[in-house]
This record gives sequence, structure tokens and C-alpha cells, in this order.
Amino acid sequence: MIQELSYVGFGSPRSSDWSTYGPEIVGAMIHSRTPDGTVRLAVDDVDFRICIHPGATDELRYTGWGLANETDLHAFAEHLARRGLSLEWADAPVLRDRGVAELAWFTDPWGLRHELSWGKGATPNSFRAGRTMRGGFVTGDQGLGHIVYQVPDLAEADEFYSGVLGFRLSDRIVSDHFDVRFYHVNGRHHSLALAEAPGHIGVNHLMLEYQHMDDLGRAIDLVEKHRVPVMQTLGRHSNDLMTSTYVGTPSGFQLELGYGGLVVDDLSWIARTYRKPSFWGHRFTEAARTDPPGILTPIATV
Repeated sequence: MIQELSYVGFGSPRSSDWSTYGPEIVGAMIHSRTPDGTVRLAVDDVDFRICIHPGATDELRYTGWGLANETDLHAFAEHLARRGLSLEWADAPVLRDRGVAELAWFTDPWGLRHELSWGKGATPNSFRAGRTMRGGFVTGDQGLGHIVYQVPDLAEADEFYSGVLGFRLSDRIVSDHFDVRFYHVNGRHHSLALAEAPGHIGVNHLMLEYQHMDDLGRAIDLVEKHRVPVMQTLGRHSNDLMTSTYVGTPSGFQLELGYGGLVVDDLSWIARTYRKPSFWGHRFTEAARTDPPGILTPIATV
């Protein structure tokens, strides 16, 4: 079974901007830059988890899901094949590019590319924050963070991601203008969330969690200093208890920068329905109203 959100890859005309945005604002470390201009960012001792590739348009190119070992990967690939998914096994150049031992990939029913891998490279004690930080990011057995997809039909997507891929429902938030489902694969409250965007497919945001509240506070100061657009003000979510803010990036999607997320235990966890997304804060700003965050593609063109 999938055990973590391992890495993500985006394409963007402004990929080079991440050489400053990633370390100086977020606090990530530049792991490397490839000859084609890809910026690779590390947030822990895993060699790199975020890749921004040069591209003509902003796009989510792939999401990497980590499994424990080669036995689990092959067993899961066989399960998916029995469910009718067509998988391809990566060749050596792709394995080198992703920094993994083995990788199989497929596209979901709406065209998003998912990569399943094991053996992601890591170098102990290698992470150095790109700016002054009290600590690092919450990763380890919780993986990179979480990603939120926007899907054309929430019920169909729930059946695929939970029924086929095995994501486990943590809870949902349902209100007049908000209907989102949250899924876990490890102790993190959610590694995946799904929100409905009729007629479209895409990504809304990626979440990174700081180990210390002070580092979130410094990020907020730096966002203001560098005039990065704030999409949602500081607030605290009702379901995962994360204190966070949502900010724009050079590449279309937004980052949720947070602290203090809830840890779940499958042995005792009970999924709930919440009626509002936040206890306080998380107010949408004018920037979010004039330039809605997220990379969305009409489903007919996928």
C-alpha cells in the first residue's frame, strides 16, 4: 500500500524563480539544478522532494507516492493491474531523474500522472534550511506533506482514490460552499484531499508543515517583505487542527504553510463530518478573488 506522499513535480515558465522563492521564503534547501534548468528542492534529508521543471505553462507533471520496499511496490502494481489500470515501468534515465530505486507510473481517469516508487535517495544530516529557521519541516514517516486535487466529480474520485488506490478517509468538510474529503496513508491527518471543480482537473495546493510555530511566523514576515500574494490569512483548521496560511507561488498553485497538524491513529480513528473549514481566520483575500489559486485544466482537453 501507499505509505507517503514522497515527491512532486511541476512544470512552469518561472521555474528559475524557485531558486530564490524556495530557500529564501519557504526555507527549503536547493538540492541541485539540472542542465535543463530544473530546480530541485529538499525539505529534509531525502535528496529532493519538490522539482520545478521549465515549461511553457504551469502544470502538475507528476505526483510521487512512496511504498515501503520492492515487494510492496510489485504487489501493489499487480493489484492495480487487476483493477484495469495500465502501468509502465520507468527506465534508468527516469529513475536517475527521480532519485528512486524502482518506479511504476499510471494516469488516473482524469489524466493526472501518479508515480509509485521505493528506495528514494537520502543523505543523513544533509538538510540545511535555506534561511534562518529554528527547526525544519515535519516529514519522516509522514512524508512530504499533503496535496489537494480538484476533480470533476467528487463521488467518482472518491471511489477511485479510496476504492482502488486504498487511501483511507480521515474526514470531510461539508458546508454551503465547501465540500472536501481528506485521506491519510500514515500518521499525517491527510496526505491527499479532493475538492470538486466541475468540468476541470488540477491541483489547488501543496502543504508543507514546519516543526516550530516561529518558523511559520518568519515565513509570514518574509511573504509580506517579498510581496508574495496571500490567498488566505492565518487561521486554524477545524479538522486537522493545522495553524496555517495560504500563499501564492511563482507557478500557479498555492502553498499552505502550516504548523501543528493532527496525527491520526488508524486503530482508533473515526471519520467525522465538519460544517466549517476553520475555527478562525483563513479569510480569502482580494488576491484569491481576482486570481483564483490552482492549476486547472478543462477535462475535455486532458
